[in-house]
Amino acid sequence: MSEDAAGRIRPWGANPFYWEYRGEPVLLLGGSVEDNLFQIPDVEKHLDLLADCGGNYVRCTMSSRDQGDVWPFERAGADGPYDLEKPGAEYWGRFERFLELTAERDIILQIEVWDRFDYARDPWQLNPFNPKNNVNYTTEESGLPERIDTHPGERESCFFRSVPNLENNELLLGYQHRHADELLRRTLPRGNVLYCMDNETNESPEWGAYWSAYIHAKADEAGVEVHTTEMWDAWDLGDEQHENTWGHPETYSFVDISQNNQKSGQEHWDNALAYRQRIVDSGAIRPVNTVKTYGCNTGHFGRSRDGIERFWRHVIVGVAAVRFHRPLSGLGLSERARRHIRSARMLSEEFDVMGAEPANGLLVERSNNEAYCAAVPGRACAVFFTDGGDLYLDVSASGGGGRQLSLRWLDAATSRWSEPGSATPEDGKLHLVTPREEGYWLALVRPS
Repeated sequence: MSEDAAGRIRPWGANPFYWEYRGEPVLLLGGSVEDNLFQIPDVEKHLDLLADCGGNYVRCTMSSRDQGDVWPFERAGADGPYDLEKPGAEYWGRFERFLELTAERDIILQIEVWDRFDYARDPWQLNPFNPKNNVNYTTEESGLPERIDTHPGERESCFFRSVPNLENNELLLGYQHRHADELLRRTLPRGNVLYCMDNETNESPEWGAYWSAYIHAKADEAGVEVHTTEMWDAWDLGDEQHENTWGHPETYSFVDISQNNQKSGQEHWDNALAYRQRIVDSGAIRPVNTVKTYGCNTGHFGRSRDGIERFWRHVIVGVAAVRFHRPLSGLGLSERARRHIRSARMLSEEFDVMGAEPANGLLVERSNNEAYCAAVPGRACAVFFTDGGDLYLDVSASGGGGRQLSLRWLDAATSRWSEPGSATPEDGKLHLVTPREEGYWLALVRPS
């Protein structure tokens, strides 16, 4: 493998549940104020804020539906319709700068090539692909209606059925190719880019599979290695939609389970754990990402406590990339989010997160959703307490039956480690009581 190939983001050779970048294993942690981050003002300042707290992972929807955004095409005249054969200088200029800024900071971006919410309802009225907004085709020629008033989940638009195995709309597909080529021309030389085909889609699997194959073919022509996935809409990870990613490693080299973040508590953990086992059973272990962690007091997908718990459960269960969703649906890159990103990075510096396995079986007298455990057998255990706690950790199998152990507490809400202390188990069990009765705590237990 060439030096350039080894420096790109790819599954870690020692444990392909995780990523490596520039030849080193890397845990991806993030949060941001927006999803199409390249479109915001002060993007450099925002990326610095992320890097300062130990973050290295952002979402990048190729979207233009928010106020202040620009679309990816030039107009045929000053205020005329768009020309889909003329790439938009401002749009792609913003994106190029974003690529440079993230690469300089070793930040990985997960691109969503097609965001379905740009192709329905109010955004569709402004979208250049709408026949009324371009000089390239009519409704009759393209099959695209000028109005789509339903939620994109209703699948009213033929935009997502253009590929040969569906409706084979060659005219529309040609313009989609042009758009994808502009994206790939800029991203394929970059080693810090992951590709997701869609934003929470429920379209036919043939759509995403086509674009994954297209991206891989272009990467092969360029002589580079890339990694792709699809993000499904189903909240239940056992839904057959998700089988189209974990069950098809020939198509998708990593998976995204962001919609698991619609679940809470023990169910959230159990679903992620079961999904992880499906990947093991598939015989093709791959990284599992969650680019959208929902939950904030101002949103509709759980409270801020839910968002923080979801973030930590996914870190402990063995997810390779965890990011807080944008404000109103998540904690974004708020001060609170930054503290937990920093704490997760601090844990990874003291505990081999990427060498650990989920190990709730070691927790004794555990209440529902009280705590979650990861362990490196014979070396260390990390236990996350959702809101204080009092339980026992079984250390007998790791040789900790009666010898003294090191115990250290991380206050995740303030990013502060306690001084290392010693603790002696009794009958192979170590009693763990959080320093306070409430709060987000991590216990780090290892041999003295």
